[in-house]
Amino acid sequence: MCGIIGYIGPKPVVPLLLEGLKRMEYRGYDSAGVAVVEGAQITTRRAVGKIAKLESLLTKEPVAGTMGIGHTRWATHGPPTERNAHPHRSTDGSVVVVHNGIIENAPALRATLKELGYTFTSETDTEVIAHLVEEMFDGSLEEAVANALKKLEGTYGIAVMSEKDPGKIVAARKGSPLLVGLGDGENFLASDASAILAHTRQVVYLNDGDLVVVEKDRYHITDIDATPLPRKVDRIDWDLAEIERGGYPHFMLKEIFEQPQTVENTMRGRLIVEDGTSKLGGLNLTHEQLMAIDNIVITACGTSWHSALIGEMMIEELCRIPVEVEYASEFRYRNPIINERTLCIVISQSGETADTLAAMREAKRRGARTLGLVNVVGSTIAREDDGGIYLHAGPEIGVASTKAFTSQVIALALFTLKLARKRGLSVTRGMAIAQALAALPAQIQQVLDQAQAIEDIAEEYKRASNFLYLGRGFEFPVALEGALKLKEISYIHAEGYPAAEMKHGPIALIDELMPVVFVAPHDAVFEKVVSNLQEVRARKGRIIVITSRPEPALDGLVDYEIRIPETEDMLMPVLAAIPLQLLAYYIAVKRGSNVDQPRNLAKSVTVE
Repeated sequence: MCGIIGYIGPKPVVPLLLEGLKRMEYRGYDSAGVAVVEGAQITTRRAVGKIAKLESLLTKEPVAGTMGIGHTRWATHGPPTERNAHPHRSTDGSVVVVHNGIIENAPALRATLKELGYTFTSETDTEVIAHLVEEMFDGSLEEAVANALKKLEGTYGIAVMSEKDPGKIVAARKGSPLLVGLGDGENFLASDASAILAHTRQVVYLNDGDLVVVEKDRYHITDIDATPLPRKVDRIDWDLAEIERGGYPHFMLKEIFEQPQTVENTMRGRLIVEDGTSKLGGLNLTHEQLMAIDNIVITACGTSWHSALIGEMMIEELCRIPVEVEYASEFRYRNPIINERTLCIVISQSGETADTLAAMREAKRRGARTLGLVNVVGSTIAREDDGGIYLHAGPEIGVASTKAFTSQVIALALFTLKLARKRGLSVTRGMAIAQALAALPAQIQQVLDQAQAIEDIAEEYKRASNFLYLGRGFEFPVALEGALKLKEISYIHAEGYPAAEMKHGPIALIDELMPVVFVAPHDAVFEKVVSNLQEVRARKGRIIVITSRPEPALDGLVDYEIRIPETEDMLMPVLAAIPLQLLAYYIAVKRGSNVDQPRNLAKSVTVE
């Protein structure tokens, strides 16, 4: 959520700031603003709504300079209004600040600063930072920022400029991502690499506790006590074309159709079909450490939590190790049973999800080894875990996760296969699973080839007010994921349930207006799902079924049938998720929703 961009160099800054902000639109926001150094003064422009409104304002009221910072805000403290938009100024106007995160002790700081004579013009927690920096200023901006940060409790990624100490941007990070982009006679600051990829591939990722001073021809990183900190320079290895729509009307549709390739990318160089196993060099776990695992905890949020549920069933079935799936947001607020024989798997597309990162740190404090499944190279989870599996799905711009979900399931399957073979799974069974994994990209394409038929179904149900998604076994998490996709982007109320739980409450909702989506491939529990399907039909529910072969038991019971190829039960979720992604997408488009930037949602949730 939110985005920060900064630039200092020889070029006109406003076009660069606007370009960077547009690259980060997918993260979610409701207002935007810039601060530009004009001579000896700093000028700000802010607007509510999309960046186009800020751009229009800058056309009417232009500013010019070669140094500045910009921000897209996702409202937390105070509604999305011009006065709450960033950047925020200090009382004397000399300091401007942009901020991602939440300052938890802002009310107490606000009261203290008011007593000192500072005037507040917004409802935000961020404004206290600007006034604190003014209060602490004694000639050096970085010293003032460092002293101000010592007063803050909470999370932040900030960028600060001052008229009294020109020629530098001071930034700091605690719990909210920031990076420095390195150029020739120019430097950048951003919360997301996509914002600066058109200008540089050389980046330095900041760690929690880092403070950086960025000037046009140099930068230096310290902690808040001014101790210099070495940080390596990384290279961004993906292309600008990967964050363009490539002819698709929306990023979400592009990413759905990328899944044959992204699933293959997740497996490339890792799947060893002839031995029925996988090679995962990034685990940093010896054979002895793998064999010593007594239990596994998987922690995640949202879509990643659904992939975790699938991973739980995979691991327990094939490896016979107890697995517990935890909401990351709840994990650290209770007293989980974890020790040095626990493996904690943390799943996050961005690698920056605040709750998941905090859960991982808590698990490490309790002695567990941690394994990260992330999609973003250089992300905080990737840097702090003990080992991990990169998804290699490429940048996911659409807020509603699609290709990352299927790649997460594949990564979990690869890990399960490796661990199961070490713990006694036969080579014959391992080869069968490996062959099924290798066949998935082509099978995903077969499902995608039915997009037009799925769009026709969407036309039928685009005006529905409620949906129910039902599945059993490996398909229950798919039902949850299908419901989440629909509610995220179409704003239709949707719920996912284990199919048998329908009669414990949800059955009361079923009538001729209620569409019910059954995820019912021909797996080990298919016959049981048919019984649940008959119960819905008896109450005149409208039925869409995802299944995998012609089945007489379904004759006359369903309104629409979507056929997916057959595969191993544990891999069915990868194929079953695809039509549900398409169904949600087409319904949302037909309802006029902003599919890539659904209301109230952010791509990377970096606050609690």
